[in-house]
Amino acid sequence: MQQDILINWSPQETRVAIVETGAVQELHVERTLERGLVGNVYLGKVARVLPGMQSAFIDIGLERAAFLHVADLMSSVAARHADNDKGEPAPVVPIEKQVFEGQSLLVQVIKDPIGTKGARLSSQISIAGRLLVFLPQDQHIGVSQKIPFEQREALRKRLQGLAEAAAADGKTGGFILRTNGEDASDAELGEDITYLRKTWARIKEASTRLPPKSLLHQDLSLLQRVLRDLVSEMTQTIRIDSSEQFAKLKTFGQEFMPSAVDKLQLYKGERPIFDLFNIDEEVGKALGRRVELKSGGYLIVDQTEALTTVDVNTGGFVGARNFDETIFKTNLEAAGAIARQLRLRNLGGIVIADFIDMTREDHREAVLAEFRKQLARDRVKTMVSGYSALGLVEMTRKRTRESLAHMLCEPCPVCDGKGSVKTARTVTYDILREILREARQFNPREFRVIASPDVIDVLLDEESQHLAGLSDFIGKPISLQAEGSMSQEQYDIVLL
Repeated sequence: MQQDILINWSPQETRVAIVETGAVQELHVERTLERGLVGNVYLGKVARVLPGMQSAFIDIGLERAAFLHVADLMSSVAARHADNDKGEPAPVVPIEKQVFEGQSLLVQVIKDPIGTKGARLSSQISIAGRLLVFLPQDQHIGVSQKIPFEQREALRKRLQGLAEAAAADGKTGGFILRTNGEDASDAELGEDITYLRKTWARIKEASTRLPPKSLLHQDLSLLQRVLRDLVSEMTQTIRIDSSEQFAKLKTFGQEFMPSAVDKLQLYKGERPIFDLFNIDEEVGKALGRRVELKSGGYLIVDQTEALTTVDVNTGGFVGARNFDETIFKTNLEAAGAIARQLRLRNLGGIVIADFIDMTREDHREAVLAEFRKQLARDRVKTMVSGYSALGLVEMTRKRTRESLAHMLCEPCPVCDGKGSVKTARTVTYDILREILREARQFNPREFRVIASPDVIDVLLDEESQHLAGLSDFIGKPISLQAEGSMSQEQYDIVLL
């Protein structure tokens, strides 16, 4: 299936949409102010060595000095590898014998600054590619622990062969196969190796040319990751609406991804590029619970911390005569819609799909086969376990980044993410109980209730008799004050 990639760039945000057959399938967003430092490589300058803490503060040009512990020094990492290989404990050389104040040191950020704490550093450089992670100072060949154990050794030997072939030209360094490289061909792995070695060569060259506290390498921006991670054989065009970024992306592509350069196009249309396929409208729908289907049915998507549930509904009764067929067609359409929503919303972890109950076994199998077929288009790894004893389809989808909802939204300050609030009557009864509780502990002149206008209306109208009865019972007057800025669940009881 052919696809187009549309890139909407602005100084504050980059948005990338992958479109197939006129419908957006994936959306990637990166905000300039929210880009972290993890992965960045600096030529740092040792500002202070602390033998008591076995650590050092490194100046990398940020507001606060960064922190380097002895365990993250390259010599300590190499010692741990030796320990693992030989089964013997390797001695750790004290940090004061390895670094000194004023020394220039090649370091990489492994943890962003948080609050008053500076960034955490390592002197073992690792460069992430599409399929591999390159360890230029190491000879270690490894495979992601997330890949099934029985496949790891064969993959490690394959990678070892490719690395040795490159080492024949005098190029050293180790590699770790990433999870998404499990099914990659030798040609794809070779392309990634070439890209990673070029990147390391640029870092080394910059370290000899630039002064201390310089940024030598920044992890790829979303624009660059489009060429590295998102372009495939199915990609027809990559259209971008910024001439400046188009030129930068073309330069980057010519050096690292020459096969993708011919697909780059500068969009010069008068309409915003995302309006071509109503992408903003699709994003709005992807943030809602309900997704309409062409058949008249709909999906209800609920994302929780533990899992995501997708409920399929027909949308109305169509008569007993064609009911089985209608359910089957709705479920078939829903199979494709669910797979698309998982990609578009970037939902990961456990997913439970509740298709409409089907009486015929051939219908059940056909829907499951269609669901698996649609999921096979996903660039992220998925696993479907089939129907459970309760008729639910259970599956998992690998988490790669935050979901679209978590990136673009935050919990509602009124309902705190619950999706519902107490009724005005429920809050009214909470208030009456609270006044009674306070009256047993304190002896004020008067109780004043400050609450939302809807709650105050209930107290003045439907519950006025109960309020008066409570006032007589506790022997104190109760006054009311409406506060428009309060949500329905908020209230204060002031003792006067």
